[in-house]
Amino acid sequence: MGITINRPPRDGHMAFVRSPDGISVELIQEGTLPPQEPRLSMPNTGKW
Repeated sequence: MGITINRPPRDGHMAFVRSPDGISVELIQEGTLPPQEPRLSMPNTGKW
């Protein structure tokens, strides 16, 4: 869908994504989840 995951939610709490039109968004989840695959081993991508 054209969304780049710049930093996956490895900690189960926070992620950074970039929309197809270049807008960067920080996603924060209330509370935390235990670290799980595949997020745990996903690399950072894109440019900051």
